[in-house]
Amino acid sequence: MPRDALSDLLRTVRLTGATFFNVAAAEPWVVEQPPPEFVLPKILPGAERLIAYHVVTEGRCFATVIGEEPIGLEQGEVIVITRGDPHVMSSGPGMRASPVAREAIETVSAGPLPFYAKYGSEGGGPCAKLVCGFLACDARPFNPLVENLPRVIKARSAPNDPDSWLAQFIRVAVMESADRRAGSESVLAKLSELMFIEVVRRYLEAMPPEQAGWLAGLRDPFVGKALSLLHAMPAHDWTIEELGRKVGLSRSVLAERFSDLLGMPPMQYLAMWRMQLAAKMLSEGSANIASIADRIGYESEAAFSRAFKKLVGVAPSAWRRRSTVSSQLQSGSRTISSQPGR
Repeated sequence: MPRDALSDLLRTVRLTGATFFNVAAAEPWVVEQPPPEFVLPKILPGAERLIAYHVVTEGRCFATVIGEEPIGLEQGEVIVITRGDPHVMSSGPGMRASPVAREAIETVSAGPLPFYAKYGSEGGGPCAKLVCGFLACDARPFNPLVENLPRVIKARSAPNDPDSWLAQFIRVAVMESADRRAGSESVLAKLSELMFIEVVRRYLEAMPPEQAGWLAGLRDPFVGKALSLLHAMPAHDWTIEELGRKVGLSRSVLAERFSDLLGMPPMQYLAMWRMQLAAKMLSEGSANIASIADRIGYESEAAFSRAFKKLVGVAPSAWRRRSTVSSQLQSGSRTISSQPGR
């Protein structure tokens, strides 16, 4: 049965949302994100990729990735910084602030959530309100989604469609943040994950036809079907000939089309995807290595171990030990939101 490759990937790379923080600001104001290494351990210990987002619920402002041009934002718009790049949120372009210190993050994490922040002076210029937060996910051993997203994605809830998903997200996020009902922290964290998926889907739908990459492969009718089949049956003894027959292309045409879009041939993709699945199983459960090898299509533990070390850089046992330490850290950690820099 065909598989939803995007959902499959998001499950496997541990996409995890953090609780929101709310910002109310009066002009002039500026805040600057703390370094990712300060924030990631508070969201998902052991994760490599930080994703930051800001939703403008009232007014307007600017988002600026350090070294890039400012991006104007208005009410109803969301910006996602997909690689956690240092960035500034401000009332005007060209403004800078000092990133928040690690000690301030620790103070915020010890208090009630979501965290509220006010910037600017009482009686200042026009106000802006934002709902902000972070997501984290694994980047290794194989996450083709985050590597193929642009560094910044901007999306907007349609003014003429109050029932659009992003418009609903903004309403619910504001309500949950204000009411602080039991379970709000978990609701807001899950909302951030859903918001990210919706933004990715909108980006996928708007991509130009000539664009390459993993998401472009999902959209292609033949490569997308091939990806669905590989994700549905990763342990199957696939050949390029069989895969081509099932998607309706010759062996050579499928191989060329797949490589043009994804930058690698189908069987290499399958090998990398198997390693991602194995890494997840090693991290989450107590299944022995021989069982994991069998579940992803390797005839022996030795063959799997060699392939894993070649593609990932460490042996399966070493990966499991590292993941166990990260899980222990996570069990003592609280999913939090972080105050932006002052």
